[in-house]
Amino acid sequence: MSDLKSQLDGYAANIPAALADRIAAGVAEVNAAGVAPGLAVGSIAPSFSLPDSTGEIVSLDTLLEHGPVVVTFYRGDWCPFCNLQLNELQKSLGEIEAAGGRLVAISGQAPDHASGLTEKHALTFPVLSDLDQSVSAAYKVRFDLFGELEDLQVNVFQNDPATQNANGQRTLPAASTFIVGQDHVVTFSSVDADWRNRVEPSVVVDALKALQK
Repeated sequence: MSDLKSQLDGYAANIPAALADRIAAGVAEVNAAGVAPGLAVGSIAPSFSLPDSTGEIVSLDTLLEHGPVVVTFYRGDWCPFCNLQLNELQKSLGEIEAAGGRLVAISGQAPDHASGLTEKHALTFPVLSDLDQSVSAAYKVRFDLFGELEDLQVNVFQNDPATQNANGQRTLPAASTFIVGQDHVVTFSSVDADWRNRVEPSVVVDALKALQK
């Protein structure tokens, strides 16, 4: 059983209140702009073919031959909240696969970052590199940093995504997880511009089980 929320909340509790308020204000700006709504349930999920941590190309269409696919977008190996989520997804991988699903994680970082992340956390699912961020854009989760979040990320956290992303752009994906059915239809969608919030793996497993019925 995953305890992702308690881990996320525990980490977030260490953020000073004034900084947490600024994060909330920045997230509100993103939500108000409507720049990363994510694909809605019932949408057709675009195909993709992306390199994994070893450089091997992984195709959504090939994965779908074996069942529905869980697609999660994460900001990068530098994001502690992303790392917590990926760790918990790894712990739940057996349940995900038992429910018929396949799991992939996608970021805008190059494969060498994905390789280090895979090794560090002993991940056994594909960690893919969206080198030009066209996939995160197609899934409607990519947004250009602006306003409060841009100032926080670049000047306060001193971690400019332009130095992390393979294409050198100052963009990030919203914390998002989708389930794509074998007919390419999105059957589950969880999208949140606030990276401190993530869907529980158990919710994903339950959604996969519902597809089997």
